Amino acid sequence: MHQLWLIPAFPLIGFLINGIAGRRMSKTAVNVAAIGSVLLSFLWVLKVLAGLGSLEDAYIERYFTWIQSGIVDVSFDFAVDRLSAVMLLVVTGIGLLIHIYATGYMSHEGGYYRFFAYMNLFMFFMLTLVLAANFLVLFVGWEGVGLCSYLLIGFYFHKKSAGDAGKKAFVVNRIGDFGFSLAMFLILVTFGSLDFARVFEKVGPMAVEHQAGVITLICLLLLVGATGKSAQLPLYVWLPDAMEGPTPVSALIHAATMVTAGVYMVARSAPLFNHAPIALEVVAIVGLLTAVMAATIGLTQYDIKKVFAYSTVSQLGYMFLGLGVGAYDAGIFHVMTHAFFKALLFLGAGSVIHALAGEQDLRMMGGLRKKIPVTFLTLFCAAIAIAGVPPFSGFMSKDAILLAAHHHHPWMYWVGVVTAGMTAFYVFRAIFMCFFGTYRGTAHPHESPLSMTGPLAVLALLSLGGGYLDVPHYLAPMFGGEHAPHETSLVVISVLAGAAGILLALLFYVIKPGLADALSRLAGKLYTLIYNKYFVDELYDAVIVHPTRDGSRALLWKGFDLGIIDGVVNGAGSLARTIGGGLRHMQSGYIRRYAAWVVVGAIVLLAAAAGMGGAR
Repeated sequence: MHQLWLIPAFPLIGFLINGIAGRRMSKTAVNVAAIGSVLLSFLWVLKVLAGLGSLEDAYIERYFTWIQSGIVDVSFDFAVDRLSAVMLLVVTGIGLLIHIYATGYMSHEGGYYRFFAYMNLFMFFMLTLVLAANFLVLFVGWEGVGLCSYLLIGFYFHKKSAGDAGKKAFVVNRIGDFGFSLAMFLILVTFGSLDFARVFEKVGPMAVEHQAGVITLICLLLLVGATGKSAQLPLYVWLPDAMEGPTPVSALIHAATMVTAGVYMVARSAPLFNHAPIALEVVAIVGLLTAVMAATIGLTQYDIKKVFAYSTVSQLGYMFLGLGVGAYDAGIFHVMTHAFFKALLFLGAGSVIHALAGEQDLRMMGGLRKKIPVTFLTLFCAAIAIAGVPPFSGFMSKDAILLAAHHHHPWMYWVGVVTAGMTAFYVFRAIFMCFFGTYRGTAHPHESPLSMTGPLAVLALLSLGGGYLDVPHYLAPMFGGEHAPHETSLVVISVLAGAAGILLALLFYVIKPGLADALSRLAGKLYTLIYNKYFVDELYDAVIVHPTRDGSRALLWKGFDLGIIDGVVNGAGSLARTIGGGLRHMQSGYIRRYAAWVVVGAIVLLAAAAGMGGAR
């Protein structure tokens, strides 16, 4: 056995050490436990993958029977195949860099040991999710990362906005998780198992559902779960608010862990989705709509972290587009490249915020490229990667998705190209506002320490060269299918769209910096609509949150709880008190009164006896 359980066990040990004893440990000791555990996990992944070789078939380790009752027979099993191998390297590798970075970023924060305990716990649950050999073990990791997101987003619990953001992430994800739970019940009833291998083996010979059937329903319910974790329409609203957490948390959630869980789950369930083309089409459309909507919002935001947050939502939409058009390998390829450049964007933004003593407003930045040159150079590498500039990583994965989309439905390609242009524009808008022009802030900028810039440099190299890791070719044996033919003209068009976005950002924010404000005034209500994120949060508050809260107070609390439950309980108490109040007069403690009661009782009994005798 290759002891797969050690991969998540190392971060769990780190969590236990820092969670139990961290308060009494030095920061160095906390760092050793936190970073060392993730490093050991990463090294063990390398050891396992080297020992397993080409991984033509999934390698499974069975540990113990977890649930056995009737048709339910679930074991706690871990498995590794090519898909989980890619995800394991991304989660442990990028997670390790983020942990190292966090030692510098969080060095002056309170609750230092608690932060790293939560980060290690996050890694444990994400690795459990990836290693799971059945839907139920995957769901354990799935729920665990949801818990950790609540803990980490709300890490600054003294801030109401952070606490609210943590609760929002938790509640919104519970909605998606309800869909996932229903899907598991339906899978168990339909296939008699939750094991991936057995379910996929049974679905293989079944007919493809060109009209909606039970497999389509299963896949749509799985998609509901994925829309929550991977922030797709309509459950994306928690992700921008997640910026209330520390920046390393943003990088971990957005790049390597939680938001990739939904994409991974859909790719893992590919045999089911391949039998439900209607559901697969819904996946593509949801992804495309999410990508477009989030990209438009990103055009107007001024908080540097929120720009990159909406970028994450948009890029996740691209991944779902790839999955929905059947290009699972391209979608996972984009998961990997996105992990490189999105981790870099967030950690680079954190370096800027660190340099400016907490400032996040792009309007209070400018001219920083000479003051924090390492941060500038690394962030620029991330920007050209996500903008799709060839031959860097984002170009490789994004164009694989766009070509597959064109092969599936040409109109999806064109919408994707426009979105790519907007992506290039809003990312370089942030770069130009931050690093070019004159400095508009009041802080005294300074470069970040090596513990922060070192991971930035590694991520910059991965962002530039990570596209040459031929993930689609590696994953092809798992997913099969035909790859879209390479069409140079389509590639050129997408590259030109990205170039146009960069040039427009240069024009608006460097060459003629007043032009952007003039256009926003000209756009009027349309700009206001997009700037306010289409008022989706306000709509949810008006239609769902407030009616639910007010209805709960009026009906459940005042009507049912106070009126019925408290009424019954308090009424029973009042009745008992009244009866007891009457009876207590019989227990006065005076002997003469007791004697009187005895006489009265005797008279009553004699009268009753006489009455009965007279009746006879």
